[in-house]
Amino acid sequence: MSNSAPDISIVIPVLYEADTIAGTLEHVRKIDSGGRCQVIVVDGDPGGGTIETITRNDVMTLVSRPWRSRQMNAGAAAASGGILLFLHADTLLPDTAVSDIVRVARGGSVGGAFRLRFDSNRLVYRIMSGFVTIRSRVNRLPYGDQAIFLRRDYFQEIGGFNEIPLMEDVEIVRRIRRLGGRLTILDTAVRTSCRRMESEGIAKRIAQNWLISILYTLGVSPEKLVKYYTEDYRR
Repeated sequence: MSNSAPDISIVIPVLYEADTIAGTLEHVRKIDSGGRCQVIVVDGDPGGGTIETITRNDVMTLVSRPWRSRQMNAGAAAASGGILLFLHADTLLPDTAVSDIVRVARGGSVGGAFRLRFDSNRLVYRIMSGFVTIRSRVNRLPYGDQAIFLRRDYFQEIGGFNEIPLMEDVEIVRRIRRLGGRLTILDTAVRTSCRRMESEGIAKRIAQNWLISILYTLGVSPEKLVKYYTEDYRR
């Protein structure tokens, strides 16, 4: 990357992702051939179990208290790019992500997200990704695994993520909508892993996600809702 400020700072919150992070970072650098992105990996493990496996010298690594919301705020505070992209460790960006994001941020939107696609061709995953796409386009309420991005000045203006144990993605996009901000849902899709859904059981995971979303909408606090999540997913 050049000495000038990057266009985009990619913040990747991780916890026990040693087996995943190398591939994600390699893919990021592959699509960022022009060196327009700063990459920041924020580990929620006090021992830095994931970041200690990173051997690249073009990645900033940090340790913070766990919860994605805290990790992403910590990464944003260290970022120097004009746009912040929050990327899950098991999600891969489309090849045109850099130019797509810059185009949106320089338009009339405060940020946006991508369509969601799973790394499986099974019918159930195609149906799920289609549902998420329709929901996002109608309500302009993308989920975190759709790689939400925001102008850094706007992110700072609204106070960043609310530091809650889960639903931080839903909370911030709802807050943006209340404040009158516009998010653009791009036609290009990220590809996210279905590994946890496969390991936990698809039906169980879908039911769990729906239950959490409904209870959150009804006003149940994230601190109470986190008890419904499996131990693996609380990270």
